[in-house]
Amino acid sequence: MKIVADLHTHTVASGHAYGTIWEMARRSSELGLELVAITDHGPAMPGGTHRYYFGNLPILPTVIEGVSLLRGVEANILDAEGTLDVPARYLANLDWVAAGLHSDCIEPGSVEENTAAVVATIKSGLVDVIVHPGNPRFPIDHRVFVGAASEAGVAIEINNASLTLPHRRGSDGNCNIIARLAAELGVAISLGSDAHSPWQLAVLDSAISLAKEAGVTENQVLNTSTDKIRHFLSARRGQRNT
Repeated sequence: MKIVADLHTHTVASGHAYGTIWEMARRSSELGLELVAITDHGPAMPGGTHRYYFGNLPILPTVIEGVSLLRGVEANILDAEGTLDVPARYLANLDWVAAGLHSDCIEPGSVEENTAAVVATIKSGLVDVIVHPGNPRFPIDHRVFVGAASEAGVAIEINNASLTLPHRRGSDGNCNIIARLAAELGVAISLGSDAHSPWQLAVLDSAISLAKEAGVTENQVLNTSTDKIRHFLSARRGQRNT
């Protein structure tokens, strides 16, 4: 599986990452990537940046160091209604909107409560991808979640860091179930390194292996083609603007 894009990365603006946008783009170029999504944490994350940061992202060029740049966010889901910590007027001007559950921003609830929060976020029409949904701190109804993503045309992430780092230990089983359901329904899959430094960019081996094992086809994986990513986002823009 040839990977041309990393769709989940962080810069110093996230408050706990270690590269600038320029450094992330330059390292992406060195690695032979064609595209990188900058998805800094929303302002509810401790140490995160102000919402104005996301409002101003459109001033950045769409190509840096020869690498296409998706100006994005990893927004935080704040409640069971799917409220996000970045206003919709800012999200509308971003290229790539990811959202996820983080224990610093919302208390883990029951399976029903966590599922309701994620499904409401999907149905809001504001997001393109749900990130690290296999996090065992936030158990969800996998089938309900994948079904909602399929119906709304929202991508599901397989997060490499969840499979390799201790803070989300136990994600692999959940991610495998989610990936198998996504394979059944043909849901778009986004692979994310969740890189918090230039040296973690495009580290996706565990996510790729899990996807293949679960029966996810290369055609489902957005990271294999910039044309595929742009086609997906074109469809999402239509959804996000309605």
